[in-house]
Amino acid sequence: MKIFDKLYINGAWVAGAGGGTIDVINAATEEVMGRIPEGVEADAEAAIAAAKAAFGAWSATPAAKRGEALAAIAAALKARGDEFARTITGEVGVPFKLAQRVMVGNPLNTFGMYAKLAAEFEFEKTVGNSLIVREPVGVVAAITPWNFPLHQIALKVAAALAAGCTVVLKPSEVAPLNAFMLAEIMHEVGLPKGVFNLVSGYGPVVGEVLARSPDVDMVSFTGSTRAGKRVSELAAQTVKRVALELGGKSAAIILDDADLATAVKATVSYCYLNSGQTCAATTRMLVPESRYVEAAQIATEVAGGFTVGDPMGDARLGPLISGVQRDRVRAYIRKGIEEGATLLAGGAEAPDGQPRGYFVKPTVFGNVKPEMTIAREEIFGPVLSILTYKDEADAVRIANDSVYGLAGTIWSKDEARAMRVARQVRAGQIDINGGPFNPMAPFGGFKQSGNGRESGVYGLEEFLEYKSLQLRPPKAA
Repeated sequence: MKIFDKLYINGAWVAGAGGGTIDVINAATEEVMGRIPEGVEADAEAAIAAAKAAFGAWSATPAAKRGEALAAIAAALKARGDEFARTITGEVGVPFKLAQRVMVGNPLNTFGMYAKLAAEFEFEKTVGNSLIVREPVGVVAAITPWNFPLHQIALKVAAALAAGCTVVLKPSEVAPLNAFMLAEIMHEVGLPKGVFNLVSGYGPVVGEVLARSPDVDMVSFTGSTRAGKRVSELAAQTVKRVALELGGKSAAIILDDADLATAVKATVSYCYLNSGQTCAATTRMLVPESRYVEAAQIATEVAGGFTVGDPMGDARLGPLISGVQRDRVRAYIRKGIEEGATLLAGGAEAPDGQPRGYFVKPTVFGNVKPEMTIAREEIFGPVLSILTYKDEADAVRIANDSVYGLAGTIWSKDEARAMRVARQVRAGQIDINGGPFNPMAPFGGFKQSGNGRESGVYGLEEFLEYKSLQLRPPKAA
């Protein structure tokens, strides 16, 4: 069991002002696997004050030296990689091998990427008689989710530190242990006091202080659309910058000339990644009416190959994060059946042989109509909906008929055709024929999937302000 009884504020481990604690539950066993402090308003305010006091010196630190600090963090994270992976597997329920590759591998690469970008980024540029300077926005509140906990922390914290900002991190109270381990690394590498601060606790308490504080210059939030709206509402009182990465209901458009087996298999796999707890998951699979029967059969077979069980073993599908989330997903499955969708695989019952843990069967629905609840709302579980379309224009219309616009995929043997369709889909990231994730490309969404971008140089620029220095032209000789 990992027990952290102190918060990390101003370069030191300090007792929280409230004295409360929060248990961290293992998603597969339902047993307590750790404990953290329950931060209160005074803790958040102390962390903000520390970050504000540290900002002047850190922002003036040469960018290359900030990059060296990030490289040291990456090296320390790599040395403890398996420990982080085991911890996240327990917290989230993601299979251990996936935790190694994605939950830890991606954050490791992110810190390394921003170490390099800090040294290479052009912070000043001459335009006419002006010197355009990019300066750090200031104190950043990073509020992060539980589904890819360390990955989301790294995208915000590494970019903000590279830009010269100071940070107060509030991780999800459901999967926070990895954040405390990262704070240990921050301390070990000698990051100046106040540059990075960690306050755990609940969103309506700690999160709201961070969002409304006049001493916080920017909030970077990843989570539900509902919570994102609340963050925006509070942040508007002090006109601070807000970056939001929120929900999704991404569509996979399989065109009539696509390799159906390849496209369906990839769509199911991406839908079920991290037990469906992925904001960009392709939860809506759009197929031509003429190919529905074949697509449904393939999807059902693929879903049957996703074994449910111990994430530290050979299971391909671990549990969901909590009992609340499990019950929510099962309710959506029952809703799909009630509204007339065809249950092709899975269901709302507990998987066989899993008396404990927050498990949900890998589920596939066919004959789903665009107006059904399961086709419109983000389920955040291993539930795939198969919808049909009449022609290419109809497919685009259905894909765009959503309040969300985070991601999507297009499948076609004609790449030029796939690109043409992709340009019509209102989403921030579209994979063409299974194109792999690119950490240097911007990630973020349209509409109620949020605003702002993370990753690559685009993520760095989110934490920078523009300043124009207007210079007098030299006198003619």
